Amino acid sequence: MSGPRNTGIMQSILLNDGHSIPSVGFGVFQVPADGSTFKAVLCALQAGYRHIDTAAAYLNEAEVGQALRESGLPRNEVFVTSKLWIQDYGYEAARAGIRSSLEKLGLDYMDLYLLHQPYFDVQGAWKAMEEARDEGLIRSIGVSNFTPNLWKRHVPHFATLPCLNQVEFHPFFQQRELRALLAQDGVVLAAWSPLGHGNAKLLTHPLVTTLAARYHCAPCRLILRFELQEGCIVLPKSTNPDHIASNLKLFDFTIEDGDMNLLRALDTGKGMRDPEEAGRAEDLLARYRVHP
Repeated sequence: MSGPRNTGIMQSILLNDGHSIPSVGFGVFQVPADGSTFKAVLCALQAGYRHIDTAAAYLNEAEVGQALRESGLPRNEVFVTSKLWIQDYGYEAARAGIRSSLEKLGLDYMDLYLLHQPYFDVQGAWKAMEEARDEGLIRSIGVSNFTPNLWKRHVPHFATLPCLNQVEFHPFFQQRELRALLAQDGVVLAAWSPLGHGNAKLLTHPLVTTLAARYHCAPCRLILRFELQEGCIVLPKSTNPDHIASNLKLFDFTIEDGDMNLLRALDTGKGMRDPEEAGRAEDLLARYRVHP
């Protein structure tokens, strides 16, 4: 894996399968499919985002696709990520789930498709994703919410190494053990909840606000810039046009090494959710249904 490289306003990271991914994406988790997703994604694309991150379980893939079409941007200029939900795990169900995502998005292919959660028939779902990649329906394949233990349990049985693992990551939870494990195979970490779900304790932490003032930026921008310099892909989300634009302005300053070390010291080693928690899989399956 290479580090970020300049491509104008945006930077990209080279994945271990040879494809490149923009280092900043626009996330749409919990953005309703009542026109809100369409408006937010179109605003993001107009602001300069070229990476949109959605999922079958978000139930807003169709509005993401609508915004892509309305933007007028060439397909090859926008990197689209979606995710297979656990309701569609298993080989045959996953093949149908992949085609469902493509149909809702209105796309011939997705740039990146992920196993959304590490539960149930992971192996069958991964095999279907490998085949869909070989058929040209997906460019790159990866996983999400894989802890070090879950990575060691499942990935050695995959024929193809994932190129990316999308997990919770922010200054309070820096995933040190997982990042060391992924680095062995050049696997990129993408950060969902890069601002800690808007955690006030993070955004108003004295160190964060002090450094934000020093670098003449908002605390959100400082945190996102820290994560980029740590080699992560960041996926901020917002429906506020000003915040959407501001969260993309991350390439006009660099945090100095000493300040990076201060931010690294904020790590608590604990996240908001534990994917290995008993009953987690069943709870998620009951909470999110992508079809009857």
